[in-house]
Amino acid sequence: MSEVLQVRWNQINRNEWDKAHADACASYQQDWAYGKVLEKHGAKVWRASVSDSGNNLIALAQITSKPFAMVGNFGLCTHGPIWLERLTADDKRFIYRALGNAVPVKWPKLVVFTPDEARDDVARVSGVKRVMTGEATVRINLEQDVDVLRAAMDQKWRNRLKAAEKSDLKFTIGGTKPSQYRWLLDIEDIQRERRGYRALPAEMTLDWQTFKSNAENGSKNGGVSIYRADLGKECAGAMLVLEHGTMATYHIGWASEEGRKLGAHNLCLWNACLDLKARGFKKFDLGGVNTQSGAGIARFKIGTGGEVFQRAGAFV
Repeated sequence: MSEVLQVRWNQINRNEWDKAHADACASYQQDWAYGKVLEKHGAKVWRASVSDSGNNLIALAQITSKPFAMVGNFGLCTHGPIWLERLTADDKRFIYRALGNAVPVKWPKLVVFTPDEARDDVARVSGVKRVMTGEATVRINLEQDVDVLRAAMDQKWRNRLKAAEKSDLKFTIGGTKPSQYRWLLDIEDIQRERRGYRALPAEMTLDWQTFKSNAENGSKNGGVSIYRADLGKECAGAMLVLEHGTMATYHIGWASEEGRKLGAHNLCLWNACLDLKARGFKKFDLGGVNTQSGAGIARFKIGTGGEVFQRAGAFV
């Protein structure tokens, strides 16, 4: 097929992209809105659409670029390309090569891909070289029955949930106006500084909501959901989830000391699963797991019974 594939740059409209992205259940880093966020903060964004001879869309790739080392340009396709059809290794090789060579970035350039695929899937594609190992994440399949989801939990995790459900904690779905959850972003900034980890900055989270709301069929909540557990009149735990197509991603979480003791996060995450499932989401990505520097968080995520997914890594 590769000799008749066509790669077009920045010619696809947002509605087409959003539909294909949702059908593929792709990550938020390949969402149109995420590209708009990065553009606002100074990056250049290139969106490639790949079609076969019948003009059927078979792949997408959102590549961001910025200068590096003062002498060249660095392009990054995070969690992409998105494969919309079953493609042969030769077809994927052609697409990787075409994207890397033809992305409209001035020379000298370096284009890196971090596909949302397992290592074995990428290893079959010749001509791509791995330059970095991939990170792991945990994903919950929301297309399963509720009973199956609950039964998949680790026994200790499920016991914590049961205790939280019997406690004085009250679960609620929070408001999605920025003024209603800005406090959570502020707490997250403090947590990141104290623990030394990096993630999407608070201001970019607000921008994400704006650009999701601006879509033709965008919802008023702008691709954000807030789940919280209250103890009396005080919040004991809360989490912010990003919504993108048919997948949702755990983004920010916090719990007070009392909330941690009572299992506020267990209560919030389980009810988030129920809410997302009821609204038609297929997968819930709990984010990266690091069993060394973040062992406690890793145990919590793995204890949900979700699948541990090891990404292939970074390729050039």
